[in-house]
Amino acid sequence: MNLSWLEWLPETIKSLLLQISPDILIQMEEVRIREGRPLEINGPEGHRFVTLQGTLTLDAKTAYFPKRDDSRRMLDLISNHSLYTMEEELRKGFVTVPGGHRVGLAGRTVLSGGHVELIRDISGFNMRIAREIRGVADPILPYLIDLRARRIRHTLILSPPQHGKTTLMRDLARQISSGGYGQSEMSLQGIKVGIVDERSEIAGSLRGVPSFDVGPRTDVMDACPKAEGMMMMIRSMSPEVLMVDEIGRMEDANAVTEGLHAGITVIATAHGAGTDELKQRPALALLLENQMFERYVVLNRTSQGLGFRILDQQQRTLQLRDTQGRVQGGGSLV
Repeated sequence: MNLSWLEWLPETIKSLLLQISPDILIQMEEVRIREGRPLEINGPEGHRFVTLQGTLTLDAKTAYFPKRDDSRRMLDLISNHSLYTMEEELRKGFVTVPGGHRVGLAGRTVLSGGHVELIRDISGFNMRIAREIRGVADPILPYLIDLRARRIRHTLILSPPQHGKTTLMRDLARQISSGGYGQSEMSLQGIKVGIVDERSEIAGSLRGVPSFDVGPRTDVMDACPKAEGMMMMIRSMSPEVLMVDEIGRMEDANAVTEGLHAGITVIATAHGAGTDELKQRPALALLLENQMFERYVVLNRTSQGLGFRILDQQQRTLQLRDTQGRVQGGGSLV
């Protein structure tokens, strides 16, 4: 059980969480620390507050209330005792710590020219816990492979926040880079993959070296703005598959289009419960209108866990037959 993310929490809060059942800890998705307000965790069963005894409750009044010292210690830990070196992170509102865990920040903003310069008086933290789930992409890959052309199809993965887009991207990178998938008589070899990892979440790089297994033929452009990073990858690393998380701005759409026209397969993610929502966002609506993606993977939570649907280039539900001849257009992830 990998609980390395606990190292980035204040000792008081860490000791409370260690009293929680290991079965809950290994599934935990978020830890929310709000100074003077109840300590909260989020997982598959929703939010719970944490008491001084390390038990979970829905009653906020009985929870532990983090103090000013907890906030100061949290900042000290995630900044490696050098808060002044985090100017860029403070401008963006989050810090990514080793392991790919992202810590969101809330406090008082300082403006310059009408734009956020940094965040001061930080009193709220949201640690999103990154995990590596090998094989989570297994049910998805058959829909993305074009065996006749021996290539991966241009793909956009959609879901609301915290539905596993980044975890899926991580395993797709590993499997595409490693190769060996597909039918045994036509299994594909490993393909060169380039990841533009603006938030350091997909690869979880530490000093430029991925901490997650993203495959043997994968190059990572870490902590680089998406649009700029995509163009840098195309010019310098000649990827066959280019992967990027959370596109949404017009410059992202332009870079995706440039990659597609350069003969590179693009796999990207975006926030949204379905393609209809994307039509309300100008940059993504343009990509849909021009049918730039050949596959859409829509992730959704069900009573059985995390499910998915596959749509084709015209945004119609795609149907494939499994080994028993049954028609499938979706399913559940591991």
